[in-house]
Amino acid sequence: MNEDTSGEVTPRKPFGERAGSAGQGDYELTEPSARPGSDAGEATGAGEGDEGDYVLSEPSVSSGAGDVAEAASSAASTADVMPAPAAVAERPKPLHDPDPYSTPPYGEPGPWAPAPPVQHPATASVQAAAAEVPPAHPAAPVDLGRPPGAGAPAPAVVDVSAPPPTPAVVDPAAPQGSAPTVPEPPAVPGDPAVTAPSPVVTAPSPVVAAPGDVPGPVPSGEAPGASDSSADPWRRYDPWSATPLAGAALPGAALQQTGAAVPRQEQRRRRGRRILVGGAVVLALVAGGLGGVVGAYLERNGGVGSVELPQAAAEPAGRAPDSVAGIAARALPSVVTLHVRGSEEQGTGTGFVLDTRGHILTNNHVVEPAGDNGEITVVFNGGETARAEVTGRDSGYDLAVVRVTGVTGLKPLPLGNSDNVQVGDPVVAIGAPFDLEGTVTSGIISAKERPITAGGETGDTSDVSYVDALQTDAPINPGNSGGPLLDSRARVIGINSAIRSADDGSDTAGGQAGSIGLGFAIPVNQGKRVAEELINTGRATHPVIGVTLDMDYTGDGARINTKGHDGGPAVNAGGPGDRAGLKARDLITEVDGQRVHSGEELIVKTRAHRPGDRLELTIERDGKERTVSLVLGSAGS
Repeated sequence: MNEDTSGEVTPRKPFGERAGSAGQGDYELTEPSARPGSDAGEATGAGEGDEGDYVLSEPSVSSGAGDVAEAASSAASTADVMPAPAAVAERPKPLHDPDPYSTPPYGEPGPWAPAPPVQHPATASVQAAAAEVPPAHPAAPVDLGRPPGAGAPAPAVVDVSAPPPTPAVVDPAAPQGSAPTVPEPPAVPGDPAVTAPSPVVTAPSPVVAAPGDVPGPVPSGEAPGASDSSADPWRRYDPWSATPLAGAALPGAALQQTGAAVPRQEQRRRRGRRILVGGAVVLALVAGGLGGVVGAYLERNGGVGSVELPQAAAEPAGRAPDSVAGIAARALPSVVTLHVRGSEEQGTGTGFVLDTRGHILTNNHVVEPAGDNGEITVVFNGGETARAEVTGRDSGYDLAVVRVTGVTGLKPLPLGNSDNVQVGDPVVAIGAPFDLEGTVTSGIISAKERPITAGGETGDTSDVSYVDALQTDAPINPGNSGGPLLDSRARVIGINSAIRSADDGSDTAGGQAGSIGLGFAIPVNQGKRVAEELINTGRATHPVIGVTLDMDYTGDGARINTKGHDGGPAVNAGGPGDRAGLKARDLITEVDGQRVHSGEELIVKTRAHRPGDRLELTIERDGKERTVSLVLGSAGS
């Protein structure tokens, strides 16, 4: 129908209306339209088994027929509210096959299978309601324009091949109570039924609740909505809603089987941190308690089980050659201990091997107690012993050479050069202090050319030795006499001979005192010359100036005496001093440019040379200083 601006309803003119029936207002039964694809002749034949239904069309309303207009308007209003015939809807097919084993939760073979898709409850309810609505049978169309008494219209032929009617579709977003929408069939060109209005029948549609507002079953005798949703939250539960428990006691909280709310992520983190902190505190307390108990037990009982002390593992025995251990390892096989026994006294000293023929160098005061009929026993580093004989000795240099026989495998100790020694050089001393053979000590060269005198117990100065010694702080004690003083290459640079001790009278070891760090050694250059002379000739020669010194002079320098020991002249006639022009009472102040402070120092400086060496002397005579040169003479010991 079309509606004009005057507010009157103008009925639509039926398809195929004759011209002569324009103002009659009668209903007509319109022929069914032909199916698409059929012939035209098949669509027009009324009694030839046409397919489709006849349509009852509204009558045309003339301008002057008020009765007919009211009837038409009433018919249109009735058509609007009448429910349309509902087609029989096909029941929806389940989204999964039935489970012959009836395994929960969704009929799958087992819990390992994935859950099948689940339909929204609102859609499923609508489909189920649509399937339960019985089909409406429309009344047979009546041709109001047919005169009374006319024959009944031909029965309608139902086309079984026509497609089934489309089921009603419910829009979930539509407002509550709205009717489902039935889509119109596709239009067929040339079909008169397209333009002809058909009565619309409105079927009562089931009320579909909006998502999130699905009411539960209402108990008997209780009105809907009267129950408390907080008491039974499942009534308002919708898993497809943004708020599954909207309107429940805990809005927005998901339900568990226990009914408790699922903790949020931040709550889980806080709970995890609390658990960690609590566990750490408990662990610390337990560990502290156990530690205290164990500590108290160990303290009271002295540990658990037997005591095993830590110890370093075994190391190679070798040492660096220039270390003290390395020097000692090479020198000890060549060092010997001498035990001397005489008719009146005995003593112990040290010596070292000079050659493979059995010559051993030591101090004169070591072998002196043996005398002419004494006994000397040599003990080697390996423990072997041998008898020794004196080859020669010299009291002025405090050196002696003894020889052992019948001994093989002797290892001579190499000799160094004492002129190359510098103050501060490291040294090692080996000896038998207090009869402790094989004792090794170390130190440095403290000074050089120290004038040392030793002996003089006889009172005639015949046993006095004058040594231009090397001073060392290596500990040297009684028994070290005659032992070697070695450099960093295990070479002999001196023969240990004397010490300076703090004698306070408390020493009970025969008047012998210990070392205080002042030891003296005969330079090896001097010892070599004397040893060679003793081995070769049995006696040593001394370099001399040929003058007699005043040993009682207390001034600075060495003064020549006024007369000799036998009452003769102080300057030996024809001697080196006489040939150089020396006279009695001349004061000698320097030897080869080195200052001389006493007569002993002059003797020491002289004996540091060989006979035949040339010396330059600085003398003072009558207040005048002059320099003289002389060649040293020789005197037998």
